[in-house]
Amino acid sequence: MRGILTVIGKDKVGIIAGVSQKLAELNINIVDVTQTIMQEYFTMMMVLELNPQLDFEHTRKELSEIGEALGVKISIQNEEIFEAMHKL
Repeated sequence: MRGILTVIGKDKVGIIAGVSQKLAELNINIVDVTQTIMQEYFTMMMVLELNPQLDFEHTRKELSEIGEALGVKISIQNEEIFEAMHKL
């Protein structure tokens, strides 16, 4: 199963490291990543490979907590749901 993760917030040192570390702790593989800084705002989007047995709500909670600690908003969605929402 794949997931789409987005991170948005004011830029500061350690955002990518913090998010990547938490994903490693959760045994989630990063398949693709893009990030940019627009003025003082940091944005990142990741495609993740998730274990099908993964407790999605627990994962969402863990990522939300690390987002709060880093001062950013982290969202995660199942790739299939993300695709369905963004089709024209």
